Amino acid sequence: MSDAYSPIPELNLLKEFQDRLEGRSYARDFKLVDYGREIRGLDDPELKERLILFAYATGAPSLYALWRCDNREDLATLPVIFCGDEGEIFIEAPNLRDLLRVLTLDGTHIDDIELEEEDHTDGHREYLAWLDEHFGLKPIQDPAPIHKAAFEQYGRPFAEWWLRREPGYASLAEMLQELACRWRLDSTLDGRCYGCGVSGCEVEWGRSL
Repeated sequence: MSDAYSPIPELNLLKEFQDRLEGRSYARDFKLVDYGREIRGLDDPELKERLILFAYATGAPSLYALWRCDNREDLATLPVIFCGDEGEIFIEAPNLRDLLRVLTLDGTHIDDIELEEEDHTDGHREYLAWLDEHFGLKPIQDPAPIHKAAFEQYGRPFAEWWLRREPGYASLAEMLQELACRWRLDSTLDGRCYGCGVSGCEVEWGRSL
């Protein structure tokens, strides 16, 4: 029986890196948890099968999960879903490596703040070096292109799947709008959306789909 953390090489490498830091944070409150852990209080077999939990996203704690949208063998290419502790749900990244790029923001994509160099987590600089060494990936300044790519690729199929399970939304358009505007903070139809950072995203994304 394999002792690997998961069947995903990217996550196994990240787990080795996280263990090496011995508890020091490298991306704010992000932290790998037991791969595929059970969702407390959830007895729905389909949800257990389709959402593979693998990390805390915040200290609340909210969670990151891979959405098994099909039967592909390379699980690292599955979209990453943010599962909020208050029931909110968003498409975070189109694949695992793009999530690793989002983590270079050290939590600012969640907290909507700017960090000075001395404000970064203790292990963040080591994380950036690790990411470059293993995957050749560089830090990003803006998560919006990643969020937009994830939404455009997976927004509609995820919304259709979720609506079959949670019919409380008024329409598919309402679900798509919520997914498009990641945090829905101070967003307007004709101005910058502070959730996803894309000007007029609620209109543009909704019309494009």
